[in-house]
Amino acid sequence: MPVRIYEIAKKLGIESKEVLSKAKELGIATAKVPSSSLDKITAEYLEEHLKPAAPAPAEPPPPPPAPEPILIVSAPPEPPAPVVAAPVEPPIAEPVVPLAPAAEAPPSPETSAPEPVQSSAPAPAPTPEPAAPPVPPAPPAPPRVGELVGRIQLPTRPAPRQPERPGFGKPPQRGMTPAPAGRPDMGRGRFDQRPGARGPQGQMGRPQQGQGGRPGMGQGGPMRPAQPTGPVYTAPEGAEVITLKPPIIVRELAEQLKKKPFQLIADLIELKVMANVNQAIDETIAQKLCAKYGFKFEVEKRERGGGIVHEPKKAAEDDIQDKPEQLKLRAPVVTIMGHVDHGKTTLLDSIRQTNVASGESGGITQHIGAYTISFPHPERKEELQQITFLDTPGHAAFSAMRARGANVTDIVILVVAANDGVMPQTLEALSHAQAAKVPIIVAVNKCDHPNANPMKVRQQLQERGLVPDDWGGNTTFVEVSGLTKTGIPHLLEILILQAELMDLKANPDRRAKGNIIESGLDPGGPTATVLVRKGTLRVGDVIICGQYWGKVRALINEEGKRLKEAGPSVAVKVLGLNGVPEAGLEFSVLENDRTARELSETRSDEAKLLAKEARSKITLENLFATLAENTAKVLKIVVKADTQGSVEALVEALKKIESDKVSLDIIHSAVGTITETDVMLSSASKGVILGFHTRIDNGVSDVAKREGVQIKLYSIIYELIDEVKEAMAGLLDPIIKEVVVGSADVKKIFELSKGGNVAGCIVGSGRIVRGKVRVMRRKNLIYEGQVQTLRRFQDEVNEVRAGMECGIRIEGFNELQVGDVIETYMVEKHTAKL
Repeated sequence: MPVRIYEIAKKLGIESKEVLSKAKELGIATAKVPSSSLDKITAEYLEEHLKPAAPAPAEPPPPPPAPEPILIVSAPPEPPAPVVAAPVEPPIAEPVVPLAPAAEAPPSPETSAPEPVQSSAPAPAPTPEPAAPPVPPAPPAPPRVGELVGRIQLPTRPAPRQPERPGFGKPPQRGMTPAPAGRPDMGRGRFDQRPGARGPQGQMGRPQQGQGGRPGMGQGGPMRPAQPTGPVYTAPEGAEVITLKPPIIVRELAEQLKKKPFQLIADLIELKVMANVNQAIDETIAQKLCAKYGFKFEVEKRERGGGIVHEPKKAAEDDIQDKPEQLKLRAPVVTIMGHVDHGKTTLLDSIRQTNVASGESGGITQHIGAYTISFPHPERKEELQQITFLDTPGHAAFSAMRARGANVTDIVILVVAANDGVMPQTLEALSHAQAAKVPIIVAVNKCDHPNANPMKVRQQLQERGLVPDDWGGNTTFVEVSGLTKTGIPHLLEILILQAELMDLKANPDRRAKGNIIESGLDPGGPTATVLVRKGTLRVGDVIICGQYWGKVRALINEEGKRLKEAGPSVAVKVLGLNGVPEAGLEFSVLENDRTARELSETRSDEAKLLAKEARSKITLENLFATLAENTAKVLKIVVKADTQGSVEALVEALKKIESDKVSLDIIHSAVGTITETDVMLSSASKGVILGFHTRIDNGVSDVAKREGVQIKLYSIIYELIDEVKEAMAGLLDPIIKEVVVGSADVKKIFELSKGGNVAGCIVGSGRIVRGKVRVMRRKNLIYEGQVQTLRRFQDEVNEVRAGMECGIRIEGFNELQVGDVIETYMVEKHTAKL
């Protein structure tokens, strides 16, 4: 702490001028004005010379029986000389010890000679030896500021945690030790503040002696500062084991310990380790951190010749069996199926009190929707029962989507129009429901139609195995009307009672598991409509679906409201995946993003390996077959749609177009808008781009025109499939047919003077025209060519009708004979069909 000149003067009761004068004599350059500041050591040195000379008071008897003499050096105005005095109290002598190790500072020639040297070897009875005053040839100069003049060793208690080292086990002795030589910059007034040294203010220290000019060498060995070891933690027995593979990152360790990273950083600072969240730490440090929080830490080891076995991956894929006491009742998942235009969406609108079909093209539901409603229990009116509905499109092209809906559903509502009866897609939906082995409730819709015949529906479905309950069967038939909402409350009551009979339960207190109902690519990124089967899906959970994973950023219900969690049988839209998963796949919640990332990479590698193995390779055996395939007619298309379900349905519908003459190659199918990348891919493959419920990015139309790529946009799937069929048929070679126009019999041959023959003929049937002809002799083809001239009498004519005579000259053929038949024909091209 700095001390002012005027403070020293006030303390000693003298004027500041005297203090400045003495400081100037002592060579203290910083003392210029009364407000000048001096460090504490220099100030004590100055006060020592300003105090009046007085006899030192007697010191009480020291603890050792034979104390060593202490050298007190004073600085009178005359040239100072070393004085040997009796042992005195430290406050009177007030010599100082430097902060640095004493062995590092070489002794000054003025003070090193007269001081007694304390031997490092133990002596049985050390006796003090008075130091003889030196006899210099000239009076020594006064000591300079900051110059080391000696040390004082005081009796101290043993230092705590004193290591047993050679030279450090000696009892503390009191006396002076010479300053090491070679360091003139080591001044007086510094205290040794290492553990074990005690200065005038009570600091603990150790005596030191420089040996051989080597700094840092004390009595008997090197002086090393004590290393702080930090707190020691021990993990309890039977503690949970945390396993990580090296390198051990602070962030990953915090996730395993379920702590915030800044908490671990604070613990590392206590352990004298400086690391941020992205840096690695040693195994021993990680063990201490885990022990503090009651865990054991182990490093994941590699087996010789093998890779790392990732246990979390295996645990992620295994499904945990729920205990019966953990299961709780859940809402039923109901799927509405039926033929197209039989009123499925209208019926669902009446249930949801919304109008979904108005936004659909042609009144056809294009995508799967999931909706949750609440309805009073038929027996307990005050209790609201939740029901989740899945609306699968009724068009035949969406059979895969409908099959997915049957796989995740509990109850199927089969909608049949009372005026149409059972249709082909009704039977297809019935097959899906029966294959899924789920209860079926038949909703006879459009009962308000003038041509409604509910009994006809019952008879048709009875032949398919669905016997009505009022006829002694097990299938419930409910007559409803989507427009007038007749019978809808009764239908919902039947659903609730059926769900109670099924005793649907799930464990909400576990990691969520479910299925992808629909997926797409929105402007904010990939989205997926998921149905939670068991567990609870929360915001922030790490989910994986196929080879895509992500952290749930938001959960949105059918009303557009954000939810914090979604329990069993609840359908929500999830934001946060890093890709668009296939609809119908199963999703699951994992422990952390590291496990999800590793599992995603594994699945992605497996998918690439399967795709690579599926590629056909050219060999000598299949070389000709491969060449034939390359020359075959192929229609290459790129399919883009707004949702993954639509993409899958379109691809499946297009693959169903069977043709032996032309093949369909879908070179790319994805979700999103039509981009320049799609155009360049189609240009390189000489294909066509088909868009379904999507749009074209800015500037892509110009690129497509420049590359000569056709882009077709559709909103109804019928039109798309029909035009694809026409395009495929257009690739085929046209069918060529020869149509005989007429025939003439050769009656006489006329030779021309210029060379050549002319056949005199009578037209037997049809008409003879200029064009292609062929010569038949005894029903054998002799020649095919063109009519050179056709005359009737002397006139050139274009055609001659039946029963008339004419002269025909054939270009390049003069070997006509009487009795030959000349036929004229036309070639017609007909479009080939698939």
